[in-house]
Amino acid sequence: MTENADDILARLPARLKEVRREQGLSLDAVARLSGVSRSMVSQIERGESSPTIATLWNLTQALKVDFAGLLDASPDDARIELLRGRDVPTIDNRGEACRLRILSPPEEAGKHEVYEVLLGASGVLDSQPHQRGAREHLTVIDGVIEVTSGESVETLRAGDTARYPADLPHTLRALEGAARAFLVVQDA
Repeated sequence: MTENADDILARLPARLKEVRREQGLSLDAVARLSGVSRSMVSQIERGESSPTIATLWNLTQALKVDFAGLLDASPDDARIELLRGRDVPTIDNRGEACRLRILSPPEEAGKHEVYEVLLGASGVLDSQPHQRGAREHLTVIDGVIEVTSGESVETLRAGDTARYPADLPHTLRALEGAARAFLVVQDA
């Protein structure tokens, strides 16, 4: 992308307002959905305030658009969306010696989520039940992972895939050192 950062940020107020209106949302509705105050949303739309990354993240979640979609002057469904490895959001507080890299777009949260799971030696991802009917699909890329769902336990090695109910307590545990896997979460 050869655009100047100032040019991109200059489009933000108009694009935010445009996306909000396209979705038929009022300032109050966006404020409720995002947790960003109505006055702050209004100030951002008028170009009187620049949002922090956290505020922008909350707004994109509420509007169900990604950062690029919000800043794109001319959306094009045929373009390739690119997220460089260094820019992939991560979650580090969901277990012991465990990092989740969020690979799915924000608008898919709660429906169809894709993660790279990185477990250190003896790392654990311990999950509470998701909504009723949710399932997880785990494919081990490197290492050995023990999967527990409810009372069922299976051991997976590189290349193995397990599909299991995620509406029960479930755990991923690295055996024999560090492990890496791809995880797809599908809510019912």
